[in-house]
Amino acid sequence: MAAIARWCITHRLLAVLIWLLTLGGAATAAGMAGSAYSNDYEVPGTESGRATQLLEDGFTNLGGDTDTVVWHTTGSTVRATDVVQTMTRTLHAVEELPGVGDVTGPDGASGVGQISADGHTAYAVITFDHQADDIPVQQARTVVETAKAAAGDGLQVEVGGSVAALTEASSAHLSEVIGVVVAAVVLFLAFGSLAASLLPVATALVSVGTAYAGIVLLGHLMTVADFAPMLGMLIGLGVGIDYALFIVSRHRRGLRRGLPVAEAARNAVTTTGRAVVFAGATVCIALLGMLILRLGFLNGVAIAASLTVVLTVAASVTLLPALLSFVGMRALSRRERRQLAEQGPQPELPTGFAARWSAFVERHPKLLGVAAAAVMLVLALPTFSLHLGTSDQGNNASSSTTRQAYDLLADGFGPGVNGPLTIAAQLDGADDRLAMDALPATLRTTDGVASVSPVTFNSSGDTAFVTVVPTSSPQSQRTSALVDRLRTDVLPHAEENTSLRVHVGGVTAGYDDFAQVIIGKLPLFIGVVIGLGCLLLLLAFRSIGIPLKAAAMNVAAVASSFGVVIAIFQWGWGSELLGLGSAGPIEPFLPVIMVSVLFGLSMDYQVFLVGRMYEVWLETGDNRRAVRVGLAETSRVINSAAVIMISVFLAFVLSGDRVIAMFGIALAAAVALDALVLRTLLVPALMHMLGGANWWLPSWLERRLPRISIGRTARPLRPHAASWDGPPGTDLSGPTSTDTEGA
Repeated sequence: MAAIARWCITHRLLAVLIWLLTLGGAATAAGMAGSAYSNDYEVPGTESGRATQLLEDGFTNLGGDTDTVVWHTTGSTVRATDVVQTMTRTLHAVEELPGVGDVTGPDGASGVGQISADGHTAYAVITFDHQADDIPVQQARTVVETAKAAAGDGLQVEVGGSVAALTEASSAHLSEVIGVVVAAVVLFLAFGSLAASLLPVATALVSVGTAYAGIVLLGHLMTVADFAPMLGMLIGLGVGIDYALFIVSRHRRGLRRGLPVAEAARNAVTTTGRAVVFAGATVCIALLGMLILRLGFLNGVAIAASLTVVLTVAASVTLLPALLSFVGMRALSRRERRQLAEQGPQPELPTGFAARWSAFVERHPKLLGVAAAAVMLVLALPTFSLHLGTSDQGNNASSSTTRQAYDLLADGFGPGVNGPLTIAAQLDGADDRLAMDALPATLRTTDGVASVSPVTFNSSGDTAFVTVVPTSSPQSQRTSALVDRLRTDVLPHAEENTSLRVHVGGVTAGYDDFAQVIIGKLPLFIGVVIGLGCLLLLLAFRSIGIPLKAAAMNVAAVASSFGVVIAIFQWGWGSELLGLGSAGPIEPFLPVIMVSVLFGLSMDYQVFLVGRMYEVWLETGDNRRAVRVGLAETSRVINSAAVIMISVFLAFVLSGDRVIAMFGIALAAAVALDALVLRTLLVPALMHMLGGANWWLPSWLERRLPRISIGRTARPLRPHAASWDGPPGTDLSGPTSTDTEGA
């Protein structure tokens, strides 16, 4: 690390130019290539996956995506002459628009059932030439505006579907701008220097911008979800600003102690920079743990997010020291520079609230530990009611046209019309065809089925499907129960004495299958992530207790943040007030991604807090002093970092994307609980109660473990002979050797 820092400081202009050229080149390449995101939730080998494959193989002309134009009258019925004329003219205009292949209204031969029983609601189906991902936003906006132009007195017109949803996506990166501005304000308040406060922001923006362009290019090589770039930006801005904050804080400490600018920057990278690299490695390990699930959809997300973290770490230890050398003494505030010039370097003693709090925790570890554990347990309770499933346009904001179209269809035709099931079969002979012809009658008598379409055969007669409309909404647990009932009870009877093989597909079936696959692999995934994280901490801190406590704290942070997400999004506590739509199930892929990210972020604070404690322990062998000094010296920086990260994460709630809002609230809750409850209460309380056992490692294991350093390489002075539980001292400064260059 010292060599890297020295080179970047000596060749500071070249280091900055390399990063700017990398950013410019990646952005140019991404702009020329364009995006190629794909939200492919299908899992090969599942029931819904086989149904989809049958339809793709048997029907080659199903067209692109479909949207729905819904109109509703409050006075007359939709059959009134003026309404019919208006909507006929409007649908004809929509059909003439670029990208629209066909429009099927209720007056056509295939439009049977597209007028509600009360005559006040009707809909038409728009079939596009391409899938929604391939349709320009302006084209989609023209379709929506043309349809909604028909609205007037007593006539409401809304458009629902994946293409209409393109017009509701946030075009301006308002959330990112707000998060960056708030972070800059917090940094300025913490540092009192405009130059110092802008450096972490600039470093994060360069690295995240490069990563964003890289994710766009990655989408051409593998399946990458459309929310992956936003997720990458969310993680990258949070950890990037935080990592730079830790390094700048150590650099400023060196300047206040009289070190030259170059030496202070080099020491900051070779000490705190090691912890940054280590923390970034734990985040990447947690994210890449998703690869063991062997799901193409999650592979792209894991690699995209890991790429962002790698680039933020790289920028923190290369670009940042170069910028620090440019800024020079302006990294300190004017008051600090004046005091340094007048009084010279002064010893820094942790004072104020941080020192008092550290001493308070030392005096009352049991009481505070129990209180912190109780808070985490209460917040984790909603996790036991987790419901994985489809969140659809019924969960959008109530003001959106897609949500209003969804509600109008549900009110007029029943909630199941928004998520029909598709039952596909491969036929072999006359017996199979007869069984398929008889299937709709059987399905209509099944509990939970509202209606069943006639059988549709392909041109060769070897593939057929029927559409089943449930009585419940796509995200309802009753719809999931219907899928199970069809698969286990109804369809096996229809297949008896034939070679017919029937498969249930559709949105709800696909999400249920996806969720079951993830749930089945989740224990292995969590075990691998925890195991690798514990192994890294074991190597870094030479202790059995530290990794085990870290694993427990990470599980607590994940469970409690899940509880917050479930309360807001699944139970609907304040979701409409926050503009996040109505209550609904949690996306099946969300737990895996959240576990990866939250485990990584939780490990960051563990590394920075316990890392400082470990330094003092190596130098004194006094556990009480190590915990007291570590908490007093790091709590202010950790809390500042937490405020920045929380602000960035909460800003993404404004993105307009429900999934990104889930991530933002989950990560903000996890960081808040981690920094304010776990790292400042529970962790130091437990370490005080355990005493010297915190640092115990069997001698046979000590000899066999490779040695890595995250801060310094000094050997313990007297770790085994120390009095671990002696009375606390009054000197909270601790040794100052951490400001010397690490090897």
